[in-house]
Amino acid sequence: MIDVTVQNFEAEVIAASMQVPVLVDFWAPWCGPCKTLGPVLEKLEVAYAGRFKLAKIDSDQEQQLAAMFGIRSIPTCVLLMNGQPVDGFMGALPEGQVREFLDKHLPSVEEVEADEAESEALDALAEGDTASALEHLQHAVATDPANDEARFDYVKLLLQLGREDDAKVAFAPVIAKAAGSRRLGALKDWMDALDFVAASAYGESAGAEFDAKIAANKRDFEARFGRARWLMAQQRWTEAMDELLEILMRDKAWGEEAARKTYVSILEIIEPPKPKVAEGQIPPEDPVVATYRRRLSSVVLS
Repeated sequence: MIDVTVQNFEAEVIAASMQVPVLVDFWAPWCGPCKTLGPVLEKLEVAYAGRFKLAKIDSDQEQQLAAMFGIRSIPTCVLLMNGQPVDGFMGALPEGQVREFLDKHLPSVEEVEADEAESEALDALAEGDTASALEHLQHAVATDPANDEARFDYVKLLLQLGREDDAKVAFAPVIAKAAGSRRLGALKDWMDALDFVAASAYGESAGAEFDAKIAANKRDFEARFGRARWLMAQQRWTEAMDELLEILMRDKAWGEEAARKTYVSILEIIEPPKPKVAEGQIPPEDPVVATYRRRLSSVVLS
């Protein structure tokens, strides 16, 4: 719980709500119902263990802030998420009703735990500790099966480590969502490429076989697409995108835009996690991803 003034409002309410929901309690020392509601809110902030932050504003002392929110009676509580008010209530509600209000908007305990585990996994990856990262991501997915971001990172890491069977098991619960999700769809394209190579029994000589077909006919798009998928299976991402660009430069619509869609999938796969930056700053874009995005735009829009 923190007392908020005009001076610290931006940091303690707006900026803070970008990370965790902030419940703002407008009150005054003379207000009887405020004295009833205040302890309930403070108790729940502790009970919810970081799932929301309580900020208290003395509406008598901070009339500018009260006016900003259009406060007409107290106590009034306003919930902010991502810098914006999303809901609120007036009056000294009993604890049970306040819990209902909070539970309607706040992430569950499982969601918070999964997000923390995913964050720890990304920190471990940044340090090169793939074993710890995998453990954290597995925990995140088990704790919150609906967390598609954690599942994406988990399946991606399994594929990077060559654990294709484990990746397929982890991906199975969301496979039906792949068609409507760019990130999940990217993983499916990667696994399809692995299946394509395995089914075709392409070995070390596959590169030469594809090269011979392409040399004989530069518009042999099946061979070019096959070579791109063969490169994907080896995680030779930029070479795969170069091959897909060769198709796009000759026929953008070939194969119901298979080359463009696969190219976009590779960009999703190789996009690294955004680094943490100071508030207000834009994280730098990965130079390889930025370069290949520009190349795709140049070809598609030409």
